[in-house]
Amino acid sequence: MTTMLRMQPHALMLIEDDYDLRAGLTELFLAEGYRIVAAENGLAALEQLRKGFRPSVIILDMFMPIMDGWDFRSSQLRDPELRDIPTVVLTAGGFTAESVQMQSEKVEFIPKPPSVPALLEIVARLSQQRPSELH
Repeated sequence: MTTMLRMQPHALMLIEDDYDLRAGLTELFLAEGYRIVAAENGLAALEQLRKGFRPSVIILDMFMPIMDGWDFRSSQLRDPELRDIPTVVLTAGGFTAESVQMQSEKVEFIPKPPSVPALLEIVARLSQQRPSELH
């Protein structure tokens, strides 16, 4: 039996190991009216999600210590309660949107350094498309 957990509108999870970028994006999204939970790696993020936090959008770096974004995304996709949370991949390394989507299923993609207007637009759009509950 799957537990129904309420999504938290305008709540984001930011998974980013770079302290300065994490702090800057946290400040940006707080100023935009979002609640944000930040994690420095995929394992810390999964712990928060498994405790019941349900963001309307996950912003995910791919290159991090302990658990990288690829392993986080794989775990997310295997978990029926987490798999449908919209995810934005925010990463460097010369990746294209197509290469990231081929490896990570349906995700949005923003290269680093991020275009703030583009990131805000994607997050706002995905937040509004999110159903009120996960099944």
